[in-house]
Formats: sequence, structure tokens, C-alpha cells
Amino acid sequence: MQAALDLQSGILHAADEKDFKTAFSYFYEAFEGYNSVDHPKAIVALKYMLLSKIVLKVPEDVASLLSGKLALRYSGREVDALRAIAQASIKRSLADFQQALVDFKSELEDDPIIKCHMESLYDTMLEQNLERIIEPYVKVQIDHVAMCIGLPREKVELKLSQMILDKKLSGILDQGAGVLIIFDESKEDKTYAAAIDTIASLSKVVDTLYQKAKKLT
Repeated sequence: MQAALDLQSGILHAADEKDFKTAFSYFYEAFEGYNSVDHPKAIVALKYMLLSKIVLKVPEDVASLLSGKLALRYSGREVDALRAIAQASIKRSLADFQQALVDFKSELEDDPIIKCHMESLYDTMLEQNLERIIEPYVKVQIDHVAMCIGLPREKVELKLSQMILDKKLSGILDQGAGVLIIFDESKEDKTYAAAIDTIASLSKVVDTLYQKAKKLT
């Protein structure tokens, strides 16, 4: 059945190549195919369509997809779970995201495809929230960051350390003082770059003059 092939192709693009734009197209085709014969897997294809939009960072598209006549046939907790995740993503709210994971635990964990990407989405949202909290500071208490984000200090400290190692955050952790020190991003020395360009231009002029001088002798 073509719908089954489309669904599998979408899963492969999402899992192996992380190409959710192409995956969405396959999921859409699978959804239409399954829906045309009232196959129970239509809801699976629809869920993956919604997941693709969230991962592609266009969670606002979820609402428009769920307003269509076809999608309305498949309303229920499975769809509501992805809707809640989309709303949390729009608000960039880690608290709402975590609440959705609790409220729709079965719907978001029973499907291994969705569960895998929920973990990735949580990690991304955690990083975004930490960046937002520390943005105004050059030095900030780790306890303060943990209080703001509502997570244990140990978990926050571990995540900040990982972000520094992954070069997603420029700074150091002073564990003795319990603070995070944020560095200014190094800026390119434009004067140096301009000097290099000037030398290169002068070199071309000298070469041209040399060639003209050779022709005169």
C-alpha cells in the first residue's frame, strides 16, 4: 500500500536524515492515503505531521492543520497531546512543556518516534530558557538560575557545563563560588582584516607596474 510506504519514508527521513521538511510531505501523503480508506493508521500519520511542524520550529502551523475538516475527524487525546506541545513551543515555556508531558504521558511516551523527539525538544527548550535567563548577566548565581527555571541546582549546573563544552555558551562555571561567568563573544578585528585587504591590493598594483616596466625595457 502506497500510504504505508509514504509513512515509512517519512519516518526514515525524520530519524536518519533529520529532514523533517521532506518527512512532512511523506506524512501528508500517508495521511491522505490512509484517510481515503478510513484506515486506523491515519491518526499516526497526522501525529507525525504535527510533530514535524513542531520540530521545524513552526508550531503555529499546528493550529491551522487541526482546523481542517480531515483533521477534525481525528480529534482526541493523541492530537491534543501534540497541540499542547505546540502551544508550549510557541510560548517557549518549559513549565508548560513539562506539564504537557505529565498530562499526556501515555500519548507522548507510548509511540517511540514521538518519545525520541520529545526528549530532543525538551533539551532544546531547556537551552533556550537558560540562555534567556542568563542573557542580562556577566556573572550570575547558579542558585538564581535554578530558581528562575524551576529545576534542581545540580541539573542546571550539569546542563550549563554541557553547553559550555559544546560551545553553545561562552563562559566558565566557578563551582567554589557557585556562579556562572559569561564571556563576551570574541569580535573579529576589522582593522586587521582591512590591513590585509590593503596589502593584497598594493601587491596587485606593484605586480601591474612591474609588468608595464618590463614592456618598456
